[in-house]
Amino acid sequence: MKPLSVTLSTIGVLYLALSLNAQDTRNEDARQNCAMHKEHAADSHHGVVEHHGDEAMGFSHKTTTHHFHMSTEGGAIEVTTNNPSDKTDTAAIRSHLSHIAVMFGNGDFSTPMFVHDGVPPGVTTMNLLKAKIRYKYEDMPSGGRVRIEATDAVALAAIHDFLRFQISEHQTGDSLTVGNDN
Repeated sequence: MKPLSVTLSTIGVLYLALSLNAQDTRNEDARQNCAMHKEHAADSHHGVVEHHGDEAMGFSHKTTTHHFHMSTEGGAIEVTTNNPSDKTDTAAIRSHLSHIAVMFGNGDFSTPMFVHDGVPPGVTTMNLLKAKIRYKYEDMPSGGRVRIEATDAVALAAIHDFLRFQISEHQTGDSLTVGNDN
């Protein structure tokens, strides 16, 4: 009797595994055929980016505004509070961005790598050419800015790739073309 019970048990496990696999396949088919699948995935990814960003920065995306600007000299990362009287967020933004300027200058891009759960475009080149790139922190009313500048064409291209990625990932609506708007 024991061999029969082991066999029935094995058949039961195999049946359950096949059933679950078939259900996973049906669920995946349903997701792929969903007219809103790409939007759901994008919303989910954007939520992860915001959650990681809030954790890494020490302030909320909901109470602040982020901008990424590209210029012929490089570009800028700007963050301001949505409420100018919010001194706590203003201080947190300034602390974070001044720290980011130093980290990036040292070739440390661990914060954007954590926020985006991978290596953003341009980062590898920016790290390799860190001696050719300048990062300068500046206070702004209710926030701060990190200016990123270079004269080397390869470094500039990497900076622009990085900033375009940030614009898209953070859905800021900033221009994806190079201009003198910062």
